[in-house]
Order: sequence, then C-alpha cells, then structure tokens
Amino acid sequence: MSAVMEVTDETFEQEVEQAEGVAMVDFWAAWCAPCRLVGPIVDELAQEYAAQVKVAKLDVDASPRTAMKFGIRSIPSILIFKDGQLVDSVVGAVPKQHLEQKLKQHLD
Repeated sequence: MSAVMEVTDETFEQEVEQAEGVAMVDFWAAWCAPCRLVGPIVDELAQEYAAQVKVAKLDVDASPRTAMKFGIRSIPSILIFKDGQLVDSVVGAVPKQHLEQKLKQHLD
C-alpha cells in the first residue's frame, strides 16, 4: 500500500493548503518519462517520512487549475508546503538524496 495520496483540483486546498506541517506534492502526468523516474523516489520518501510528511501526487492533465495556479511549466515538479504555504520546489528528475535534503530543510 502506498503512503502517497492522489489530489485533484477539488481536493488540493483541503489536503495540502489547509494541512498542518510539511506536505510534498509531485506534479506529474502519465505520458511524462522523467515523471516515471521520480515516481518511485516519491513513493520511497512517502514510506520513510510517513510520520512527518504528507505526500501527494497531482496529475496535471486531470487537474490543470492547480498546476496553473502554481505556475507549473515543466514536469515533474515537486512542491513542498509547510503549514499550507509553498516553501520550496524542485523541477525535473533529481536523485533521491536531493529531494530528501530539500524535505529535511523544512522539517522541525
């Protein structure tokens, strides 16, 4: 079972922008090859940080309003929120260590 939740235009505000603590959202699409590389890394981080970080995925094709709201131009884009506020982002396929380092910067 995955610790990653799917969010949409309809659920993003409640699940991410109203969430307390750190949330990481993977903006992706099924046709995106780099997204398929990052997906398993996001899944691993979701398992490893399940107690500290809420991890979600948003399909930019299915939920274009949210992608547009945050100016997503390239995918994969990983946005990190703290108490509902956007605090960091990573664009493109990056190694797990890079994403993990970004996450750790925002954990108390």
